Amino acid sequence: MKVAIITGSAGLIGSESVRFFSQKMDLIIGIDNNQRAYFFGEDSSTDWCKKELQKTIGNYHHNSIDIRNYTILQKVFSEYNTDIKLVIHAAAQPSHDWAAKEPITDFTINANGTLNLLELTRLYAKQSVFIYTSTNKVYGDTPNRLPLVEQERRWEIAETHPYYSAGIDESMTVDNSKHSLFGASKLAADVLSQEYGKYFGMNVGIFRGGCLTGPNHAGTQLHGFLSYLMKCAITKEPYKVFGYKGKQVRDNIHAFDLVNMFYHFYNAPKQGEVYNAGGSRHSNCSMLEAIALCESITGNKMKTIYSNDNRIGDHIWWISDVRKFESHYPQWKYEFTLEDILSQIYVALKKRV
Repeated sequence: MKVAIITGSAGLIGSESVRFFSQKMDLIIGIDNNQRAYFFGEDSSTDWCKKELQKTIGNYHHNSIDIRNYTILQKVFSEYNTDIKLVIHAAAQPSHDWAAKEPITDFTINANGTLNLLELTRLYAKQSVFIYTSTNKVYGDTPNRLPLVEQERRWEIAETHPYYSAGIDESMTVDNSKHSLFGASKLAADVLSQEYGKYFGMNVGIFRGGCLTGPNHAGTQLHGFLSYLMKCAITKEPYKVFGYKGKQVRDNIHAFDLVNMFYHFYNAPKQGEVYNAGGSRHSNCSMLEAIALCESITGNKMKTIYSNDNRIGDHIWWISDVRKFESHYPQWKYEFTLEDILSQIYVALKKRV
């Protein structure tokens, strides 16, 4: 029997992984205790997604387990043991700002929780593939030292810089920068994942995401940029822009395209390999550009509030260079553009808000 364990299974990447791999595995074991509602309030609860998965995915089995609880996790791993072929770890505390409110909660979820899963995979299913959903925030604010040029609607990197054509690659240092506490806890888990791959010879892939997005995102002010922006456009609620004149740039990758990366890695895994995984030059926008797109799709003029205070450790310009992954897995291609993503989010949110 082929079993996949997916943490954060009712979240954006977790639920996309459930849908994708339910067609390829005999059994999907979901682990998600809806911590998102605790982080961001009941409006951000993923309970609706859990119920939908239980209703529509016949081989999905849900477990409301806190990944900090090693003992309970161990029962799951020991039950399925060597039948476990894949572990996708997508559970996290995902917000810069929230992490500063409860640093111990943030670190124990993001770092200790990841260590629990890595160690249990090593003990019970060492030959399986372990995928860790990391973040570009492991680079801290180092990208802000790049030579940036202010344009009318966005910040852009100087055309003469090596990163201009394809974005930031994995050679950028993760040291000696301001990460935010969230970035620090995710970096700890990122390095742990690398070490389990390289030191123990396990099949571990680390995917440093840009803005991960899609129609199943339960966006909130503190996390879920495009989803929350579209929600405000639909409901006509004010949207607060934090610093950089609203010209900060993000690349955005559809959850399906990221999970498809996971699939290619699963079929030909490596040991402790790191990949930048975002929308690259294929799919990116500034805050101002995203607002204009949301207004165009909804037909509503957005209400925005501007704050001069940017989020601590936030990036002014981020575009992921995905060429390393493409060189290892040349069959992988993007399926969705930025416009596709926003249109799908609009349709999904119209049903929920």
